[in-house]
Amino acid sequence: MKKRKLGNTDLEVSEIAFGGVEIGMPYGIGVKGEADMLSEKEAIDLLHSALDRGINFFDTARMYGVSEQRIGKAFHDRRNQVIISTKCHHFRGKDGVLPTYSEIRTLVRTSIQKSLEALQTDYLDVYMLHQADLEILNHSVIAEEMLRLKEAGYVRAIGASTYTTEETRVALDSKIWNVIQLPFNLMDQRQGELFDIAESQGVGIVIRSVLLKGLLSTRGKNLHPALAAVENHIASFSNLLPDATTALPDLAIRFALSFPQVSSVLIGIDKQDYLEAALYSANGKYMDHTQLEQAKALAYPDPDFIDLPYWAKMGWLT
Repeated sequence: MKKRKLGNTDLEVSEIAFGGVEIGMPYGIGVKGEADMLSEKEAIDLLHSALDRGINFFDTARMYGVSEQRIGKAFHDRRNQVIISTKCHHFRGKDGVLPTYSEIRTLVRTSIQKSLEALQTDYLDVYMLHQADLEILNHSVIAEEMLRLKEAGYVRAIGASTYTTEETRVALDSKIWNVIQLPFNLMDQRQGELFDIAESQGVGIVIRSVLLKGLLSTRGKNLHPALAAVENHIASFSNLLPDATTALPDLAIRFALSFPQVSSVLIGIDKQDYLEAALYSANGKYMDHTQLEQAKALAYPDPDFIDLPYWAKMGWLT
């Protein structure tokens, strides 16, 4: 497993980042409840296997159920071998309103303390804003608290998890964040227009949603009729497969890793088979210029429609 610099930080991360949401809570298409999840022992064994196979970058969040606890139990005695990224507790309550300044300060400080305890460590490599919308990104107290944690040595780098290109642009314009985690995949390539800007500023890019919660795999078939155009478009990516041994998830991962500005690609892993597939894809042999241009040309023509939370709300992903 090759490693890449995480922006201008002194961190070198594996090209594949282990996504920890699935080992902490029911998540993803077809996962109905805890019965579909790994046991604690199985999760820890999988985490150990990932590290032994060369993955050193592990992503989790305060809101990912028991994910932090399981990562903490797996690596408390191997802390210097891993790079851990976690995210602050959500700022918005059920009413969608941000707390007061004093409440935000308390939330940030309480959240990181709970993360440190769960992860059994006294520092974090990367600490991120979770679901950093425009109001959150422009909030002076939130930025001040994150910078304070970095200056105090609790975290080595700070970052923001964004969804839209506008959010990513605001995060880059602020010159505050060392890392940005953003969605990017074969279907929705809009964030790619900001890769060069991030690189010029020394901001590390971590890609998530590279498989669209599994839709860019065998799960992208027999979809709800409302997603017929999406299913047909997914099928068109078969034209990019070089041979019968290459699967669509393999193509999707290699596409993302073909961009030199990308530090790491986040893959949700809750099975040994998924780990093996991710390792197979991240083999250092990615798309050349011609192949990359062909893949870019196959971006979905209506990327605003690629909205999985809305699809789930509509019952199209059951």
